[in-house]
Amino acid sequence: MIKRKIRRRKGMSRKRRMVGVLMSEIMVCVIFVIVAAGVVRTSVSAEGKILYKHNNSKKINQNNDDLKNDSSTDAGTKWNLILVNSSHKLDQSYAENISLTQLKNGQSIDSRCYPELQQMMDDCRAQGYSPIICSSYRTHEKQQELFNQQVQVYMNDGMDRQKAEAKTVKSVAVPGTSEHELGLAVDITDIAEQKIVSGMEEQPVQQWLMKNCWKYGFILRYPEDKADITGIVYEPWHYRYVGKEAAKYIYDKQITLEEYCQKFCF
Repeated sequence: MIKRKIRRRKGMSRKRRMVGVLMSEIMVCVIFVIVAAGVVRTSVSAEGKILYKHNNSKKINQNNDDLKNDSSTDAGTKWNLILVNSSHKLDQSYAENISLTQLKNGQSIDSRCYPELQQMMDDCRAQGYSPIICSSYRTHEKQQELFNQQVQVYMNDGMDRQKAEAKTVKSVAVPGTSEHELGLAVDITDIAEQKIVSGMEEQPVQQWLMKNCWKYGFILRYPEDKADITGIVYEPWHYRYVGKEAAKYIYDKQITLEEYCQKFCF
C-alpha cells in the first residue's frame, strides 16, 4: 500500500516537471515572437521614413524646378508667354535670370527656345534659302542706345525732340518695352540682304518663315494691319517664341500675342 502511494507521488511529480518545462518553452516562444515583431515593426517604420523622406525630397526638388522653369513677370504667366509692349513694361531685373545661348554670329537667345530656333533655321536652309539672324537679345542699355539713335535721326531731319520721340516709338520700342530684352525675339533676314528694309516680306526666306515658323513655336510678332493692337508698325522680319501650342493657335486665328494673352493669360 505504502509502495503504491510512493509511486503515485513520483508520477505526479514527474508530470508537474513536464508541465513546467512545457510552460517554459511556451514562454520562450512567446517572448521570441514579441521581440521579432518589434524588430520588424521598427525596420518597416525606418524604411517608411526613409522612403517618405526620399519621395518628399523629390517633390521639393520638382517644385523648385517648376518655379525656375515658369519664371515670369506676371503671376501665373509662363515665361514663353510674357507680354512686353508699351502697356506691359519689363522689369530690368528680368535679365538677371535669363540663361543665354550664344549663336555663331555673335547673337544670343534664351536657352529654353534655342533648340526650336536652330531647327527652324536648319529646315529653312534645307529648302535652299539663306536665313541669318541680324538681331536677337539686347540689354536694356543697348535698347536705349538704339532708341536714342533713331530719335537723333529724326531730329537731324528738323523735328524737335518731343516729335522725334513720338515718331520713334512707332518703330523702335522704348527701353523696357522691347521683346528683344526678353531673349525670345529674333530679327531674321536673307544673308544677301541683311539690312532691314521695306518690302522684305517678298523675300523667299520671309515667305517660308511666315508660313512655317508656328511649327517651331514662333510667330510673326508684328503683322500687317495690326499696329493699332501691337503698337508697332508691320515688321516682316521680327519673330517671337511663344511655344508650339500658342503659336499654332495664333497662326490659325491670325491674331496677335496681345489678343491671345487677353483671352488666355489675363
